[in-house]
Amino acid sequence: MAERISHNVTPPKIGPDAHEELERLLQTLHEHGVLRFANDLVGANTDVAQVLVNGLGKPGTLNAIQNVSILGMVLSRIEPNDFYRVSFALRDAMERISQHHPEKDGHDSPGVGGAYKMLHDEQLWHAIIPLVDGLKAFAERLDKPVDKPVSDYTGKPTSGP
Repeated sequence: MAERISHNVTPPKIGPDAHEELERLLQTLHEHGVLRFANDLVGANTDVAQVLVNGLGKPGTLNAIQNVSILGMVLSRIEPNDFYRVSFALRDAMERISQHHPEKDGHDSPGVGGAYKMLHDEQLWHAIIPLVDGLKAFAERLDKPVDKPVSDYTGKPTSGP
C-alpha cells in the first residue's frame, strides 16, 4: 500500500502582508514630511513645551480658555431639540430681517390708527410675549453678580482664577 502524501496548501498571495504595508506607510510618511516633522517635534521637546507654557500663561489665552469652557457649560445645559429650534429660528429671523427694505416695499409708519390696530393683533402678541419674557430673563441674569463662573455653575466654592 502506498504511503499517504501530506501536502499543506499555501494560500495564494492576494495583497501585501503586514510588513509590506508598514514599509509602504513609512515611505509615504517620509515622502510627505510627516516623519521629519515628528522627529523635529520630539527633538525640540523642551523648546515646544516652553512656547506652549508661555502662550498658555498669557491673560488673553487664559480668558479665551475660560470663555470656551463657559460656552461648553452653557451648551451642556441646553437640550439638542431646544438648541436646534432656537438656532434655526434665529437663522430664519436674520434672513427675514435682511430681506426687509422699507423704501422698496412701500411700508410706511403705522400711525396712531395702525398702532391701535397692532394692539389688537393676536399674532403680534403671541410673537412679542416670548421676546419680552426672554428680555426679562436676560436683564435678571445681567443684574446677578458673579465672582467665579465655575462656582456659580456648580454651586461649589473654587480657589482658581
